[in-house]
Amino acid sequence: MEVFLETDRLLLRRFTADDVDNLVELDGDPDVMRFITGGRPTPREEIRDDVLPAFLGYYRRFAGYGFWAAIEKSTGAFLGWFHLRPPEGHRLDDVELGYRLRKSAWGKGYATEASRALIRKAFTELGARRVYAETMAVNLASRRVMEKAGLRLVRSFHQQWPDHIDGDKHGDVEYALHRDEWEEQAGD
Repeated sequence: MEVFLETDRLLLRRFTADDVDNLVELDGDPDVMRFITGGRPTPREEIRDDVLPAFLGYYRRFAGYGFWAAIEKSTGAFLGWFHLRPPEGHRLDDVELGYRLRKSAWGKGYATEASRALIRKAFTELGARRVYAETMAVNLASRRVMEKAGLRLVRSFHQQWPDHIDGDKHGDVEYALHRDEWEEQAGD
């Protein structure tokens, strides 16, 4: 197991080809997929042929960036994933933070814990200038994680989604943090 980052309770490791079942189970939960596809599960073939190969491709293209399997240290259980990546069309120092966790991991502080650690790594080791995250405006739990991780609301916007999702008429939000703001927060 190639560990990328360790927190008090989590290991973030590289994905492997053996993670297909973990991802199928994660994306098969309608509650997990509510704000992504409106609850529709991701088909196994799509995970096997598209999603997982895309995750693995990040490790070859970007040093230090990609998608990371979140493993609970105390049990070894797969809890979901986090990503820290420069999206297509963005500069390498303008990186997006994202996460998707099993329902059993919700409300336990895992998303905040790992997000803070990834933000720290982005600014101290990876040369990021800015870290940002996006979610639907109505996804209050995800917005709260972003706030607890130190990100600040910077804009609201509307984008087209392939699936109708309840609440999509309220649009999306972007939260962000610049390195100098993070340094100021870290100094408090």
